[in-house]
Amino acid sequence: METLFSISELSDELGVTPRTIRYYEEQELLLPQRVGASRIYTVRDRARLILILRGKRLGFSLKDIREYLDLYDAHPTQRKQLDALLTKVRSRIRELDEQLASLQLTLTELHEIEQMALDALKRDEDGAAPGATQNP
Repeated sequence: METLFSISELSDELGVTPRTIRYYEEQELLLPQRVGASRIYTVRDRARLILILRGKRLGFSLKDIREYLDLYDAHPTQRKQLDALLTKVRSRIRELDEQLASLQLTLTELHEIEQMALDALKRDEDGAAPGATQNP
């Protein structure tokens, strides 16, 4: 007997809203069975949803995720799927490395500005005599 899940069970387990799951259905990334008006998800649907969520968390587009899932369905040997995945992953790594370098540069510049401001405040404090008033 196959394990089945309701939309609320999946959303609770995976920490997403039912609306998110329905959106992935609208995008035809998930194709649950229907029993009356209720959606019923299989273990395969659950695994696909986990892959979708992981792909989104890693910054892949829904188009990329769809291609990956389609290759997985079409090629049980997984060679073509793994080659496509490797290409996408390497591309994403390059993008993130570039973002990281940009963030590191921004942080360095902000730390320099912070230090300049602290130095200016210290000079101002050191230059002010105790009890003396400064002219505006």
